[in-house]
Amino acid sequence: MRRRHLTLFPIVIALVIAAYQYFGAEKTVNPETGRKARVALSTDQEAALGLQSYREVLSQSETITTGPDYAMVERVARRLAAAVGNDAQGFQWQVALIRNDQANAFCLPGGKIAVYTGILPYTQNEAALAAVMGHEMGHAIARHGSQRMLQTSLTQTLLAGAQYSFTDMDTRQRMMVMAALGVGAQYGVLLPFSREHETEADEMGLIYMARAGYDPHEAVRFWERMNSAGGSQPPQFLSTHPAHATRIRDLEALMPKAEAEYAKSSHAESSR
Repeated sequence: MRRRHLTLFPIVIALVIAAYQYFGAEKTVNPETGRKARVALSTDQEAALGLQSYREVLSQSETITTGPDYAMVERVARRLAAAVGNDAQGFQWQVALIRNDQANAFCLPGGKIAVYTGILPYTQNEAALAAVMGHEMGHAIARHGSQRMLQTSLTQTLLAGAQYSFTDMDTRQRMMVMAALGVGAQYGVLLPFSREHETEADEMGLIYMARAGYDPHEAVRFWERMNSAGGSQPPQFLSTHPAHATRIRDLEALMPKAEAEYAKSSHAESSR
């Protein structure tokens, strides 16, 4: 008797479950770009998790609460929050400056912002810092974390269905097939999905900083400095983030829109 290598039933069940997960998930529309997506969590759940994570990070970090760097971070956060306006309904903004050499910043759901001192040598000025912080705020406002959670859950459901469908296959063959499917999901679905979020957050941050009265050209100059800083960067298709050169090109393409927002800003004259 010929041995079966593929059983379709588990794949069909996985597809049904994935469809239920997807169509049962909440719809969201990016208030700045208009892009539609589905998310795994409600805004209340996101905010609760964001606050919990924020408190954990701060409890394990050395925060700076005085001095010119903190005053700058706090000022940028205040101006950006005003520029964001109704895009961040229900957010309770908080900002912290963390003494850490990592060139990093983040904004968690609900509006919990942290800037690491290691990013300041690269930003070099307030407007470039606004580009970084606006980008991170864009992630939270667009609910990118919740979108990634749903995407990961869907991928895991489908991979589990595939695995059960190959139970009759030789063990070594099955492992090779599942490894290939896993790589395909990672590089064909999850990483491009993440890069799409980064590009969207770049666009949102550029508009927010311009609306807040910060020269949007400083966003390009920041990424030029990051590009010149050296260090290894994986090929774009292997990375969660676009290549620096790609980000610069995309930001330059968006500059006319950002310049129009900057021209309308009440802060523009004082920021020049």
